[in-house]
Amino acid sequence: MSARAARSPQPGSTPMDLPYLRSYPAQLQDQVRALLASGGTAALLQRKYPQAHALRTDKALYEYTAELKAQHLRKGATLQKVAYDSKIHVVRNALGLHTSRALVQGGKLSARHEIRVAAMFKNTPEEFLRMIVVHELAHLREKDHDKAFYQLCSHMEPSYHQYEFDVRLYLTHLDAGGARLWGPAPAPQ
Repeated sequence: MSARAARSPQPGSTPMDLPYLRSYPAQLQDQVRALLASGGTAALLQRKYPQAHALRTDKALYEYTAELKAQHLRKGATLQKVAYDSKIHVVRNALGLHTSRALVQGGKLSARHEIRVAAMFKNTPEEFLRMIVVHELAHLREKDHDKAFYQLCSHMEPSYHQYEFDVRLYLTHLDAGGARLWGPAPAPQ
């Protein structure tokens, strides 16, 4: 697709589809199409988020998640596992997954809660990872994506909606053929 077609479709043609931004107003989607056409998404995102986080291991991710949970959901269910998952395909699935399995041991029923984050988020800004972790932690209390769920997300991270939009913008950038913007953080010296 040419830059002009992405910016303003020809009569009778349809604008470039933006699957990650479908729920946003048409005017905002048009602004994103223009940004994509001009190649400005990478510069915008890198200006807002200059570097990737340093949480590379599952252990570091678990500790990060446990700290957020302790701050905001003290009475929430215990997390047995938090890990990066290379099997989560962002386009077909989700950014992260919260699973809960019922276990019966010695006549008692208990739940095992796990959070998995798409491995591509090992190399993104901390704000992107925080948005995903907050989202999955909110599922410990609220199962559905309803008003109470998003209020809880905003309580845990006041910039939740902005981070979510920026993650969606980054995914749109990748979907349009853009390069990944952040690599692994440099090793501490």
